[in-house]
Amino acid sequence: MTQNVLAPSGSPQLIRWTKRTVLWLFLIAIALLSLFPIILVLLGSFKTNQELTGGATIWPKIWQFSNYAQAWKTANFSGFTINSVFVSISTTVGTLLVASMSAYAVDRVNFKGKKGYTLLMASTLFISIGAVVLRPQFDLMVKLGLNTTLWGVIIILISAHAATYFILIGFFKSIPRELDEAAMIDGCNFFTTYWRIILPLLRPGLAVAGLGVFQSSWNEYILPFVFTMSNPDLQTLPVGLANLRYGIGAAAEVQLMMAGACLSILPLLIVYIFANKSFMQVTLGAVKG
Repeated sequence: MTQNVLAPSGSPQLIRWTKRTVLWLFLIAIALLSLFPIILVLLGSFKTNQELTGGATIWPKIWQFSNYAQAWKTANFSGFTINSVFVSISTTVGTLLVASMSAYAVDRVNFKGKKGYTLLMASTLFISIGAVVLRPQFDLMVKLGLNTTLWGVIIILISAHAATYFILIGFFKSIPRELDEAAMIDGCNFFTTYWRIILPLLRPGLAVAGLGVFQSSWNEYILPFVFTMSNPDLQTLPVGLANLRYGIGAAAEVQLMMAGACLSILPLLIVYIFANKSFMQVTLGAVKG
């Protein structure tokens, strides 16, 4: 007589619990590996230069809170922060405006060379020419008289909007074309439809794309460095942080650089918190609607 061997009733729960535990352990390990360098920089910003270069301990023996005050004063953080905010906000607004208009026209209008334009925009995502175009960009700004201002940096950063363009065009495809037709019937022209009807519906896409644009423009170093060499008062935070590397007597002041790096992260964190909150509210409202 054969007997049916039944699996214990708790085994499916045990399997699910095991999978969930392994997943959480994996996620925690990834989070620790990602946060570990940031934690080292944060702890290093409270050390003395001698203790930091020696690398004997992770925790500071004596917490040097004065490093932040010294870094703020030495690097002229107040002025450089204003410059970085100006460049980042101007670049973000300009990029979102140009990219959204471009994506709206490509998505809604059929014109000759449309596929070629899309292919050209896509090709710029896979070609990294870096500093090769820096000289012609600078020469162009010299002819425009913008080589000694931050507007030259902003215009160049706005022109590199291919990634933002493709992010927004994906959101445009999710907006029904019937809205355009209804707006046209009500007397709206092409631009009015874009500005009053489509753009408000694009706020989740603008929030997602704007975060990336703001971060990249905030961290930009090469362009502000080149365009502000003759006018140090226009330097942005990444450029100003480089001035903290060497202090009095050309001695390396690594602890000041770390303190300055932690200070420069704060505006980005604030932007991420508020932008993420706004994005979640808009998304939740769209789902409820």
